[in-house]
Amino acid sequence: MRLAREVRFVRYDSGNRGNFVFEETRNLFKYRELILQLVRRDLVSRYKRSFLGVAWTMLNPLGTMLILTLVFSHLFKSVSSYPVFILSGLIGWNFFSQATTAALSQNVWGGSLLHKVYMPRTVFTVSAIGTGVVNLLLSLVPLMIIMLILRQPFHISFLFLPVSMLLLTIFTLGIGLLVSTLALYFPDVVDMYHIGLTAWMYLTPIIYPSEIIPEAYRRWVLAFNPMNYLVELIRQPIYDGHIPSVNMLGISVGISFAALIIGWLIFNWKANEFTYRT
Repeated sequence: MRLAREVRFVRYDSGNRGNFVFEETRNLFKYRELILQLVRRDLVSRYKRSFLGVAWTMLNPLGTMLILTLVFSHLFKSVSSYPVFILSGLIGWNFFSQATTAALSQNVWGGSLLHKVYMPRTVFTVSAIGTGVVNLLLSLVPLMIIMLILRQPFHISFLFLPVSMLLLTIFTLGIGLLVSTLALYFPDVVDMYHIGLTAWMYLTPIIYPSEIIPEAYRRWVLAFNPMNYLVELIRQPIYDGHIPSVNMLGISVGISFAALIIGWLIFNWKANEFTYRT
């Protein structure tokens, strides 16, 4: 005997939403399987036709490191183990840059689905950040290989990296939500954001030590640059061999959660309008 299944259709009324912050958070947890599938799709589609496959994620920062080392190593002779210095800052920056850029395209790609089925609007941004986290973890492999080759010591402070990466992920998610919202209203934001990322990178001490910045500009370049704190949060346990100070950790926690709260509130505030703008 066959057992008949009861099928229930749930009608979603966007005009009768509860508290949008808590509702979106709750629904995001319910759709966690979808997020995992989107992350898997991104990884498979990106590497299935690549000759090097996933290895490209590890070779890409290595190639960038080699080029920057050839160009700048003689200029910054005071920096010992310059390849490790670059890679320890570059892996954090690449994650932020690639994940937020992917969040922009994911929301444009996923916009058509919002016309057909209901799903949390933040699912595409969260999946883009999730893909970035996987790539970030993979990029640690070439970093450790270079450290072994150059005989750079592995300090106990390496164990602090999960905290550093968590705060960087929180900040990246907040910025990803914010720029995704702006891009739906102002299409030029996509091009402007790419230009802004380039300027932001060179204003962040990634390829050069912060000591070379003139004293008159150091406060503006470092103190008011959130990525400076988050890059240092990763570099110091790897390159300097110590855990960041309580002051730096406190500032990093503050800017990370501030970015997430602002991005989350603005994104969900405008979420009902997304289907009409994609």
